[in-house]
Amino acid sequence: MSILDRGWKNKNILKHISTRNGFGEGLVKIAEQNKNVYVLCADLTESTQSEGFKTAFPDRFVQIGVSEQSLCAIGAGMCLAGKTVFLSSYAAFSPGRNWEQIRTTACLQKQNVKIVGSHAGVSVGPDGATHQMTEDIALMRVLPNMTVLVPCDAIEAQKITIASAKKKGPVYIRLDRSKTPVFTTKATPFAIGKAQTLRKGNNVAIIGCGPILYECLMAAEELSKLGIEARVINNASVKPMDEATIIKSARECGAIVTAEDAQIAGGMGSAVCELLAEAYPVPIERIGMQDEFGQSGNAEQLLEHYKLTAPWIIKAAQKVIKRK
Repeated sequence: MSILDRGWKNKNILKHISTRNGFGEGLVKIAEQNKNVYVLCADLTESTQSEGFKTAFPDRFVQIGVSEQSLCAIGAGMCLAGKTVFLSSYAAFSPGRNWEQIRTTACLQKQNVKIVGSHAGVSVGPDGATHQMTEDIALMRVLPNMTVLVPCDAIEAQKITIASAKKKGPVYIRLDRSKTPVFTTKATPFAIGKAQTLRKGNNVAIIGCGPILYECLMAAEELSKLGIEARVINNASVKPMDEATIIKSARECGAIVTAEDAQIAGGMGSAVCELLAEAYPVPIERIGMQDEFGQSGNAEQLLEHYKLTAPWIIKAAQKVIKRK
């Protein structure tokens, strides 16, 4: 069984499902196995897809209301009583509004708080810059004891949700609003701290996380037609990062492109740069938000406007190869 959907090269025939839906399905599955799983929500139950959990387990669901600071503080308190608590909100509000509470009550105390930041990135679309959280990977990656996970599609989001419940300590799960291609399968491996090589190649390595990973795969296919074989790596586990796989790709490819729907300052690409600067320096080009906010618009148009699509990944690959 392939680790990618057999029709992944044809975007039109793939199912398009939001990663937040995968989270909702995974939440119900893990709650069926673990009676200590609780969900707290900040007045966004339907939008964050925690509605299914609320329906199935009403006694384990708590509606906090519009109070994100309380969301984390109360959740951490419940963890002290032996619970595993998922905090469900928009990324713009959690961690955007309650970062200090996450730092002090969840990370410092190493509590089993799982922060679920939905509607992240410019692909939120019409909601505009205030809700297009692009700084969250940087905010969460810097926190001691925090695990940062960014699923590439709905299937991986479900796996990440289940894995995060079993992981001791605080976890941040970054989710999208838009419906994006589902190109992995149930057989596609996922483990916290591990990256997956989805396509082989030795001319350049393209490292992505989140739904933009599909654009990375499409870029690699087009590069192949130009005689450039690109390795594509799914780096969903931003922290802890699979250092061995990243360093190996640098040694064998000699050039790297990173891609994320987030600020390049402090994001996943920065983590790759920090690692390789110490372990094995190679030329790197970063695809992401270039120190700017988003704006209201159609999700696909915004991704193209901010150069987060396959054609721009191709240009970055060609540019970085010349620097080898």
